[in-house]
Amino acid sequence: MVKGFDVVKNPQDVSFYAGLLLSSYAICQAITIMYWGPLSDRIGRRPTLLMGLTGDLATFVLFGLSKSYKWAIITRSLNGLFAGNSAVVKSVVAEISDNSNRPRMMALLPLMWNIGAAAGSAIGGLLADPVSQYPSIFGRCELFRTFPYLLPCLVGSLTTTFGLIVGLFKLKETLVIEPAVPDVVTQETGIATEATPLVSTAPQQNGEPLPAQSMLSLLTPTCKFVMATNLLMCLAIAMGDQIYPIFAASAPADGGLGFSTRDIGISLSVSSVAVLYLQLVAYPKLAHKYGALTCCQMGLKIMTPFFFAMPFLSLLSSSIENMIAGKTFMRLPMPTDWMSFVGFEYCMLWILLIGLLLVRITGNVLAFTSLNLLVSNIAPSKAMLGTMNSMQQLGTTSMWIAGPLISGTLWSWSIKHSLPFPFNSHLVWVLCSCFMAISWRISLKLPSSVNVFASGQTRG
Repeated sequence: MVKGFDVVKNPQDVSFYAGLLLSSYAICQAITIMYWGPLSDRIGRRPTLLMGLTGDLATFVLFGLSKSYKWAIITRSLNGLFAGNSAVVKSVVAEISDNSNRPRMMALLPLMWNIGAAAGSAIGGLLADPVSQYPSIFGRCELFRTFPYLLPCLVGSLTTTFGLIVGLFKLKETLVIEPAVPDVVTQETGIATEATPLVSTAPQQNGEPLPAQSMLSLLTPTCKFVMATNLLMCLAIAMGDQIYPIFAASAPADGGLGFSTRDIGISLSVSSVAVLYLQLVAYPKLAHKYGALTCCQMGLKIMTPFFFAMPFLSLLSSSIENMIAGKTFMRLPMPTDWMSFVGFEYCMLWILLIGLLLVRITGNVLAFTSLNLLVSNIAPSKAMLGTMNSMQQLGTTSMWIAGPLISGTLWSWSIKHSLPFPFNSHLVWVLCSCFMAISWRISLKLPSSVNVFASGQTRG
């Protein structure tokens, strides 16, 4: 898409302009996240979600009308402004579920994200510029000739349209707003005096949500520990997700694996299949048995050695390269004479790689899904769920902006300088491992009470 805008003078600059286009979405999302959550606490979840879906639908279609890089940046940024209400969905799920099914329902959110990301990538690749890709079908369509990126956006917007229709006709408001109490009286006489506080400190009865609190009042020690755990975990994952394709595609001499694009896709597809079982079957059972906090700690703990071990695969890749005297070997299917000189090493490389990726996706599901649960659990009332989830989403989005920038810069620097371990090609992976280890240590300070959905408890 970026190449088609004729904005790139040097082919090596394509990644920069593409990254800028992607970052514009994330930056605008981060700007508005803290607006959508508190707004849903004031006016309700349903109208907030419907506004976000309407804006997302309109701006996504406008993005498909892009004929210049400037238009693409503007419309993608506008699309990001409406994406900040994704935190509201977590509030809705927390409010419509109970302790018996909340882990399973929370697990659906990252699952839907993974399915959408995979389907979206496929739709974009298969349907972009349909006149050129499928001339027998769209060759005479002037609309798609003028706007070559409109078709995938129209197809992708069908899911948004479906969600908007369902929201309009089926979604009910999940936030129960406590009506204002006009008079405050004393318990003893029933008469307000000068000593009567303007705001009652007594808890609400019958499980009704407490009045909304200020954002600073939410930053209790427990909340700070949960948010710090989330920030460091997301930073490590964002850095690792950004660097893996680069690491896999880099030559073994540069600390990579020498994989082709197809091989990278094959390795990642294994994780996509595994996540279905982990999210739908394994996680709900583990969360029910051990609790969200323990699952979170388990996930953080097992991802720490994953990041540390990943770059050592390059040593095996280098060994294979040396054995075949520089011939191309990292291509599936394997060469016909592979058994004679690289069979064992080649198989071991893929076995170890798939094993490490499975460890990574397992830890990701355990930690990330659990943290979504913990953030909802520590909200003091349903009236503050939107704000609490927005705080988490802001931190997550910020790390997804910073992580790729940090990892890309450090990777380029590390392979250009012949420095010893850990400042060589292992540097990014070691940092990810350290961030994950610190995140795990912080999570150990959390009390077991975070396993309980505080907003759903009956107070009194």
